[in-house]
Amino acid sequence: MAWVGGAVYLLAVGLLIGGAPRASGTVHGIGTLLAASLLVGVLRSSPLLALSLALFGSTAVVVGVPSSAHANLSASYQGQFLSYLAVDVVLGYIVATCARRASTVAGAGSLLVQLLVIGGYSHGDNVTVNLLIALLAMAAACMVGLLSRERREHAVALRSQEVSEAVIAERLRIARELHDMVAHSIGIIAIQAGAASQVIRTRPVEAGEALRAIEATSRQTLSGLRRTLVALRQADPGAATARGPAALTPSPGLADIERLAAATADAGVHVDVRRTGEERPLPADIDLSAFRIVQEALTNVIRHAGTGRCQVLIEYGDEELCVEVVDDGRGATENGSGHGFGLVGMQERVALLYGDLSAGPRPEGGFRVRARLPLPDPVRVPVEAR
Repeated sequence: MAWVGGAVYLLAVGLLIGGAPRASGTVHGIGTLLAASLLVGVLRSSPLLALSLALFGSTAVVVGVPSSAHANLSASYQGQFLSYLAVDVVLGYIVATCARRASTVAGAGSLLVQLLVIGGYSHGDNVTVNLLIALLAMAAACMVGLLSRERREHAVALRSQEVSEAVIAERLRIARELHDMVAHSIGIIAIQAGAASQVIRTRPVEAGEALRAIEATSRQTLSGLRRTLVALRQADPGAATARGPAALTPSPGLADIERLAAATADAGVHVDVRRTGEERPLPADIDLSAFRIVQEALTNVIRHAGTGRCQVLIEYGDEELCVEVVDDGRGATENGSGHGFGLVGMQERVALLYGDLSAGPRPEGGFRVRARLPLPDPVRVPVEAR
């Protein structure tokens, strides 16, 4: 279809020149400008060829207009030169879409042809004016093309930056999930394994309980890892269903705090869970983040606090959710255990939800982690009057 459009364009130019010999140069110029719309297909597939056809057609109109049309024309810018506006439009498209080298060649060729033809076929004192108008029209077309190119390149750069930031954010999210999930479970497994190895001969019943706790914790960790892998493979429609119900296990939340407390108790740290305020369903991201913050804080208590008790407080406020984990252990140790990847992950989670996190030793001894997470405004459904 592009070649057909080019052929029809040349035919239309020939008809304009030969079919209307007495028409003014303005009519010929406007007719050629309208006929240039037939070059759209060629312009998309071969921009330089479209420019060559437009230059040929416009020049043919300028050269082929009868001398009577030139003599009877009183305007300072002779009408047949209007056909070069089509050349300028094609040139602007080339500048906007093609390589800079091709744009330079196209601009230089178009400028040379227009200067020679307009300079040679202008009459009297109109030469300077006609050349100036042609140069301004070409400069305007090139400027529009450059602005379009810069705008497109800027949009591409923004999209590339957004994709890069999204990839980095997803990597950080996965790193937080894996750290919070695996670190807690491995800490419990290590403590239970150490306890079982010490009493396996003298107290086999307690050793058996420790081994069962290790098994349960391992299964829970495996389920969480499988859920994370399924989330990473969501691009495959059959990935989730291929792994059965275990892959569809929902993400943990504050409803699982008691189960987390029981696992922590098996590791030797009794957890006192207290809830205040009106308990209600929470957005999934806030619910998961609150659970992970408590989980990581309990992991630090098991590893570093050196105490057998701690307290978890969950406050459901009207505008925010507060979770707090307090122990009466050693607090932050000298080797910096109170400032590891766990606290970094908690800070990142809270920052993503526009909340606030405070973590540090208490004056009376021990360590406190407190996170405040803003809650979205509840959706109010209007009640219709009866």
